[in-house]
Amino acid sequence: MSATFEYLVKMALEEDIGQEDITTTRTVPADSRCRGRLVAKESGVLSGIEVFRLVFAAMNADISDWDSLSDADRFSCGDDIATFSGNTRGVLTGERTAMNFVQHLSGVATLTSKYVAAVEGLNVLICDTRKTTPLLRRLEKRAVVHGGGKNHRHTLFNGIVIKENHIAAAGSIRQAVQSATGGAHHLMKIEVEVTNLNEFEEALQAGADAIMLDNMSLEEMRKAVKKARGKRVVIEASGNATLDRVRTMAETGVDVISVGALTHSAPCVDMSLLVENL
Repeated sequence: MSATFEYLVKMALEEDIGQEDITTTRTVPADSRCRGRLVAKESGVLSGIEVFRLVFAAMNADISDWDSLSDADRFSCGDDIATFSGNTRGVLTGERTAMNFVQHLSGVATLTSKYVAAVEGLNVLICDTRKTTPLLRRLEKRAVVHGGGKNHRHTLFNGIVIKENHIAAAGSIRQAVQSATGGAHHLMKIEVEVTNLNEFEEALQAGADAIMLDNMSLEEMRKAVKKARGKRVVIEASGNATLDRVRTMAETGVDVISVGALTHSAPCVDMSLLVENL
C-alpha cells in the first residue's frame, strides 16, 4: 500500500482514538491475543481488504495467520471474508476504522457491479466521476474497478472537461475548445459537456474529442449518436443514470455512461468483525 493510504489510516485512527481507547485499555489485558473473523452479512463484491489489514498494522496488532479473499472477489452472506490472529487491544481499537474502510469501499464495488451487470452485452463503459469523498478518491476509484467499472479522470490535471461554467466564462463552446486546444499538448483530449442538440452540434464542429450529454432525453441521445456516426468522437451520457434507467441509456448507442452515484451514494455492505480469545 502507498504512503498516501498509510497517511489516511493514521489520520482516521487519530480521529477515532483521540488520547486513548479508554474502554479497551481498561478491560482487555495488554498481552491478550484473539482470533478475528470478518464475516459477510450480505452478498457483495470486496474492496478495501488491504487497507483493512493496514489499520491493524498501524495499531501494531502483531497480525498472524492471515487468510482473506482478495479485492474484486464476490462473497455471499455468511462467508468469512478474512480470518487472522492478533493482539486483542490492537484489533479492538482499530476495529471501527478498519470496518469503515472495507464496508464503504465494498459498497462502492458492489453497486458498480450492479450497474455493469445491468448493461451486460452492450458495448458501453460504466465510469465513475469526481464526486468522491474528500481524500478517499484513490480508494473509491479502485473500488469502482474492483466492481468491474472504469475510471473517469482522477484529477483536474488528467484531462480537459469543459463544462457550462467554463463555456460561460469563455463566451462559447467553440471559443472554449479553441482556447483549450491552444493550451494543451498534442496527447491531451478535450471533452465538452452539452445539454441539448444545438450545443452538441457546436461541440462536434469545434472538434471536441469527447462530448458529454448531460441530462439529455433518450431520444436526444439517440439523435446525438446518429449525428456522430463516422466521426472520431466519444459520446458520454451523464445525469439520472439510475439502475432502472442505465440499460435504456446504453441502448441509445453511447460509448460511456458516467455515474456519480457509484461513489457518492453507494450503501455500505453489512459485515461484522467477530473475535474470540486465544
